[in-house]
Amino acid sequence: MALVVQKYGGTSVGSIERIRAVAERVVETRKQGNSVVVVLSAMSGETDRLINLAHQISNNPKERELDMLMATGEQVSIALLAMAIHELGHEAKSLTGHQVKIITNSDHTKAKILAIESKNILQELDGGKIIIVAGFQGIDDRGEITTLGRGGSDLSGVALAASLRADVCEIYTDVDGVFTADPNIVPEAAKISKISYDEMLELAGLGAKVLQTRSVEYAKKYDVNIHVRSSFRKEEGTLVTGEDSEMESVQVRGVTCSKNEAKITILGVPDKPGIAAGIFSIISRENIMVDMIIQNISEQGITDISFTVPKNESEKAIKVIKRISNELGIKDIISDDKIAKLSVVGLGMRSHTGIASKMFDALAKVGINILMISTSEIAISCAIEAKYSELGVRVLHETFELGK
Repeated sequence: MALVVQKYGGTSVGSIERIRAVAERVVETRKQGNSVVVVLSAMSGETDRLINLAHQISNNPKERELDMLMATGEQVSIALLAMAIHELGHEAKSLTGHQVKIITNSDHTKAKILAIESKNILQELDGGKIIIVAGFQGIDDRGEITTLGRGGSDLSGVALAASLRADVCEIYTDVDGVFTADPNIVPEAAKISKISYDEMLELAGLGAKVLQTRSVEYAKKYDVNIHVRSSFRKEEGTLVTGEDSEMESVQVRGVTCSKNEAKITILGVPDKPGIAAGIFSIISRENIMVDMIIQNISEQGITDISFTVPKNESEKAIKVIKRISNELGIKDIISDDKIAKLSVVGLGMRSHTGIASKMFDALAKVGINILMISTSEIAISCAIEAKYSELGVRVLHETFELGK
């Protein structure tokens, strides 16, 4: 008998009919002789509705109160699923994050999981119950309710699978698995049957929305196999697992694009030791994530520095830099939020040459100008004008013959 953790996203439980369909799928897994733990997101659109309510009250609501509010969405879905399973003649019990004791730090709205007390869940499973856990939430050491950030239910599912030493963590969503590109942009995109943790981390971090990045990091750390599947079909999906030699034979595994980018350029920066450190240390203290960085060639002791940040943090980053502009002798700050990050990912980049030149040549042939470039061991990313993002994805997908 296997222990299976199943996580269902908001679209999977977006209506009473879909909740009933999930209940049937869960019961079917239980009938196969498996112990089942289910992790649920809030019903589709519910978290956004709750956040909107909060902002009707306050332009800057306290993060503690946001967590109190947002955590209610999952409480609704887990209770409804438990009721639906009862109607099918099976025992089920719904539990919130604090009832399970998913222990986190105290960073409200973006908490990190520290530990999970799995003893009670295992006892309930031994009694034959299906356990349904609210995703996205936990509790800190002071008893305060916390949430894990958007997409946090993926992390809840993987963390529970690790704590319970489950045989597999199945992530059910509204797509059939992980594809070589977004099928909405590239209709001929192919489903990937098996992908490494590192490739999935790069794809998720560079714009693919199938899995939350932190959940993949957790799965890699604790060796949890993730099976990404469709909630609406029975076919096999994509297995996210440790790498093997077969994976390295593929030069490029997928193409992805993120429009959630903004470029900030600091003009007239004195080119001397300590200036870059001063700029980026203060940005770091504000918990703003910096991605690509370019420093121009110095002329007469003056240079320009460009870097990218998430679009929703660009204004915050500019305000931070303005506070030290006089102190550091910065002349001006400009920003551009009409950019996108276009990336190719594949383990095969470690052992194959010429991928960057092939990528740049393909973009040049269709008139796409590259603004910035960054690389990792298994990924190459380019900042381009946002209006060319979908064209860029299609061109690179064809160039690397990923549809085959």
